[in-house]
Amino acid sequence: MITISRRRPDLTHLFWALASVAAITTISVEWLHITNPTTVALSYLLVVLFTAASSRLWVAVTTSIAAMLCVNYFFLPPVSTFTIAEPHNWIALFAFLVVSLVASRLSSVARDRQREALARRDELARLFDLSRDILLTQESAEARPELARHIARRFDLDYVAICLPSNGEFQRFEAGPMDSHGVLDTAVLQRALDDAEQALDLDGRTGTDAAREVTTNQIVDRIRLTPLRVGTRTIGLLATAGRTLDPGTLDTLASVAAIAIERAHFLEERKQAELSQRSAELKSTLLASLAHDLRTPLTAIRVAANNLRGPWMTPTQAAEQADIVLSEVERLSRLFQNILEMTTIDAGAIAPALEWVHPLEIVEAAQAQAEYALRTHDVDVQPGPDERAVRVDPRLTSAALAHLLENAAQYSPPGSTITVECQLPPDGLLISVQDHGPGIAAADLPHLFDRYYRGADARKHSSGSGMGLAITRGLLAAEGGRVWAENQPRGARFSLIVPAEQRPL
Repeated sequence: MITISRRRPDLTHLFWALASVAAITTISVEWLHITNPTTVALSYLLVVLFTAASSRLWVAVTTSIAAMLCVNYFFLPPVSTFTIAEPHNWIALFAFLVVSLVASRLSSVARDRQREALARRDELARLFDLSRDILLTQESAEARPELARHIARRFDLDYVAICLPSNGEFQRFEAGPMDSHGVLDTAVLQRALDDAEQALDLDGRTGTDAAREVTTNQIVDRIRLTPLRVGTRTIGLLATAGRTLDPGTLDTLASVAAIAIERAHFLEERKQAELSQRSAELKSTLLASLAHDLRTPLTAIRVAANNLRGPWMTPTQAAEQADIVLSEVERLSRLFQNILEMTTIDAGAIAPALEWVHPLEIVEAAQAQAEYALRTHDVDVQPGPDERAVRVDPRLTSAALAHLLENAAQYSPPGSTITVECQLPPDGLLISVQDHGPGIAAADLPHLFDRYYRGADARKHSSGSGMGLAITRGLLAAEGGRVWAENQPRGARFSLIVPAEQRPL
């Protein structure tokens, strides 16, 4: 099919060239009665040059031979025969043929050079587009499959596979269907990889380009295998099928692909390094926060216990010291509960258990959990106009709300009122907690629900581990809900919403 499609324009050019030669011959003999062979030869030469500029070499050569025969038969004496009587006519006819052939050859070479230049320009543009696609790829997990798809798309290839050795096998990142299933098995790929490494050794010893000559021309059942090299190290194979690529272009493409693979590897290492650094920072922050939060209540408990042993303590003073011990124990219990909840969230072991409850039941359960933190505040609960039940996980929702209540109590002045408002929008259960504290700094809003994060004002205002709001977000995420915060004219407002079915009580 390809050969026929290429020959069809050439045959069309040959037809028009021969028709032009015939037309010039007819006009010169029948109408103009030209007998000067030089004039006719120049006319034929123009046809040959135009033909050579627009078609392949064999078409121009055929036209040159046809024009030479016409000059000999119609214009060189004796006319109407292919016999040449005068020796100088032999020279003229030979000169015409040589000039025609040389001009055809030069024109064909120039056209081929132009075609090669355009092809190289197109390949260079494809390589540039591929390099841009590689640079725009930031996700290391999808970098290699994306690379195979980019190569197939940019170079119009039917099939592309990036084959990387791994523990005796090959990881394959493919784009496009493979014509013959099972051709590129592990044995074929391993043999090609061994040949590439052996050719590279030969190249290093002989100082020649043996590696490129040996490895870029391996074709297995219409699939071309090209080594992926980074410097002198072969990291895998590039399998391509479909459109034929120039060996130099294919070698450059393999080099770009190898660099992209190394870049993806570096992205993975950098991501792992960032995660390790972040994990170390979080652990350091957690240990520092826990050390502070543990030291303070333990010190208070130890002082209160020593005071209780003193004979000078009155019953009233002993009761005050006992209250201190109980309050600090409650504080420690909440801290350890936060640690357990954070561990459960990290392990992904939260499974919602949906039940039909009234929104006020969730608020009451949250108040009971945060009773110690709310002992110096009034809580104003606004249940909302609708008397409806919702289907949620009361344990998770009340625990998340309890952390919001503790946070509001921590940053509100003693004696202030904390307002809890329940609403039932069409998409679920919405509960808001309004405090009368100093509000949230603009720099803290984007990081407010990050793990162990505490703003500068929060660290000055009170102690804490920075886990409460992060736990709230994790508990709600298990139910498909979310939480957000916003500043109000007086204090801050925290809102949580949980997707829930509704029904009348």
